[in-house]
Amino acid sequence: MHDDNLVRMANDIGNFFRGAVPHDEAIEAIAAHIGKFWTRKMQAKLVAQARLADCGLDELPLAAVRRLPQPDDSAIVLQQPLTHG
Repeated sequence: MHDDNLVRMANDIGNFFRGAVPHDEAIEAIAAHIGKFWTRKMQAKLVAQARLADCGLDELPLAAVRRLPQPDDSAIVLQQPLTHG
């Protein structure tokens, strides 16, 4: 299951840097932006999403996510439905 909003935002950031700076600098800039402005929870969800075969991330954001600190799986909190009872 995709977290479409995070993927869309990461791809938008990638599109901003694509062509504006050289390839490797774009990857670093995307990783820096996500690391600086996204919460740890958002980063962890994006890292988990990037591990999927069809994650929806474009090339630059995917490379940038791989440069982010990789939390262990127990630190990744995915949205789950609330249960009452």
